Amino acid sequence: MVRNPFHLVEFSPWPLVGSVGAFFLTVGLASWCHGYSVGAMCVGLFVISLTMIQWWRDVIRESTYQGFHTVQVSLGLRWGMILFIISEVCFFLAFFWAYFHSSLSPNSELGSCWPPVGIDTLNPFSVPLLNTAVLLASGVSVTWAHHALMEGNRANGIQGLIMTVLLGVYFTFLQAGEYWEAPFTLADGIYGSTFFVATGFHGLHVLIGSSFLVVCLVRLLVQQFSGAHHFGFEAAAWYWHFVDVVWLFLYLCIYWWGS
Repeated sequence: MVRNPFHLVEFSPWPLVGSVGAFFLTVGLASWCHGYSVGAMCVGLFVISLTMIQWWRDVIRESTYQGFHTVQVSLGLRWGMILFIISEVCFFLAFFWAYFHSSLSPNSELGSCWPPVGIDTLNPFSVPLLNTAVLLASGVSVTWAHHALMEGNRANGIQGLIMTVLLGVYFTFLQAGEYWEAPFTLADGIYGSTFFVATGFHGLHVLIGSSFLVVCLVRLLVQQFSGAHHFGFEAAAWYWHFVDVVWLFLYLCIYWWGS
């Protein structure tokens, strides 16, 4: 009897539970923006966090302990991650389209200039430039960790991952301070809305990527990765490099050129 090289997954409750959590999170965010309670949003965050933990647990069990991630399955996972990153590129492309639609031909309501009249922009050579250096350094450290893992150097891989996570947390801290001190808000016309939506969603992706890397760090500490079998870490590294590249475009287009 020839074994099927593909993995036919078992019935899982997590897609349904995750969609319920996403519903509560969306409704909760809309309610919070209109001045209502944050209860629904907290419920959504809790359900999504629970779904992430349980779903990742199942995938780790299938790959590490049950041996379901064959060569064919790993190839499918790689293509899935590539297509997911392409969808994320399209996601951010919409924000850049909105930004350039207004900035390249500002109408009279904006004062026929960009930035619009009355907007004091952020200095691109202060915190934004520091954040650029932080993310570029994190890209170097995650690449160092990846190469160390492929060469079987577990100690250097752990050090590189810890450094990457710390740099991601530092980036989030700097961006939160930048938002707190920004001289404009989300309600300040097209400039404020495009700035905060584009950079805010990027900040959310940094948080998501940091959580991916934390999970990979824990798995590396308990020796669940080897030089030949570590796609979980490889996918997280791809995602982190995507986040780095998006930030470079955000910095050049919105912070530097847009100021």
